[in-house]
Amino acid sequence: MNLGRHSISSTNPIQILDARFDPDCDIFTASTPAGFAVYQTNPLKLMRKRELTGGTLAAVLPLHSSNILFLLGGGRSPLYPPNKVIIWNDAIGKDVAELEFREKVRGMACRRGWLAVSLRRRVVVFQIGKSVTRYGEWDTYDNPRGMLAMATAPYSTLLATAGRQTGHVQLIHLPPCPIAVLRDPPPSSPPRKAPPPLSKQAVYIIAAHDSALTTLSIPPSGRLLATTSVRQLVKEFRRGSDKADIYGVAFRPDERELCVWSDKGTVHVFDLMSNSTNRQSALSPLKSLLPFPKYFESEWSYAQYRIPVQSSHISLSSTSRASSSSAVDQPEEERCVVGWISVSDDSLQTPSTQEYQLIALTFSGGWYRLSLPKVTSKAASGLYASSGSLSGSPAKSSQTSYARSATGSSSTVRLDKGKEKERDKEKKESRSCTLQEYRRFGRWDGW
Repeated sequence: MNLGRHSISSTNPIQILDARFDPDCDIFTASTPAGFAVYQTNPLKLMRKRELTGGTLAAVLPLHSSNILFLLGGGRSPLYPPNKVIIWNDAIGKDVAELEFREKVRGMACRRGWLAVSLRRRVVVFQIGKSVTRYGEWDTYDNPRGMLAMATAPYSTLLATAGRQTGHVQLIHLPPCPIAVLRDPPPSSPPRKAPPPLSKQAVYIIAAHDSALTTLSIPPSGRLLATTSVRQLVKEFRRGSDKADIYGVAFRPDERELCVWSDKGTVHVFDLMSNSTNRQSALSPLKSLLPFPKYFESEWSYAQYRIPVQSSHISLSSTSRASSSSAVDQPEEERCVVGWISVSDDSLQTPSTQEYQLIALTFSGGWYRLSLPKVTSKAASGLYASSGSLSGSPAKSSQTSYARSATGSSSTVRLDKGKEKERDKEKKESRSCTLQEYRRFGRWDGW
């Protein structure tokens, strides 16, 4: 009898109801049935926690690295009504204000001094200072996911949300984002020049898709916009051929790459540069000659990582209490949220050189630090060689490898076949992100 390997534990499983990065990915928050906590992203470190009784939270949104957090009640027993946003000052450990609406809050986004709240068919923006002031509101199409995004870099102005028609995106320009108060000496480079003030509230519409939006994202500068649905406006990226729900998209801080994560537990990385290293179909060179579907013009990610499934870890206490009613609050096994960080590359001769890595947070309490594969343009151009050549015949080098003698294939042929398989394996492995560090979060002092 062959039995799978299981880890049996009498402790309760970690249950993360929500996990969110701050706009700079310096910290992240984790909501659990017992309250919420704030962590330093890298290295992973618990900064503070708040145990709350009487209900659960649907979201805890940090305002950069300040003491201000925006709380939203949710779950089977909400701590706060779902139509309220609670402004929490963690320096004093209590709420200082609340925003009440006539309907359920669907989503939130923030930047220094500003908060945007998404409802089912409108977005309301508030200015947060010594007092809370309602700045304005805009109508949207049906937006049950509460999609919206704000640019957070100094002097940025963009707020992106659902438009007034299916698949449209509404771009709203707010007053410029202020500069953060520096705790360290200012940088040697001159600060970015502030843009001229807006003469009026500028609103633009982009017809991005023919079907409903599923996610939208912008980088801190607000210069780019990423949306997920059936088709993209400028360039179409595909995470795979099987159906999946996209959970989120995040731009690299320098806007050269973006990552996408889905309900399949996979993280995909795409190159945004003109000399892209993304994979393409082997039939893409013929798209100008033959009427191929748009699918063959798409680009696939050049790097991926699959989050390990945690279902093999069985908890005796959880299985004994398993029921249909308790399953409602259980997080999806492979659900995650991903952000970009900058770390020192010790492998280089100049340790001060920075490289970008990914931090993936799972709703089962996993913290993954991933490095990207070193893929060159030349290597990437051959990533799809295994899918067949255009003419149906192997390349010239392959023809010599498969040459046959009168008595059959020679030992040289078998050796070349082995080398070819080894090269294909190396190419396949080169497309995978490398797990640099794995840790757990979400359980401390009995949580």
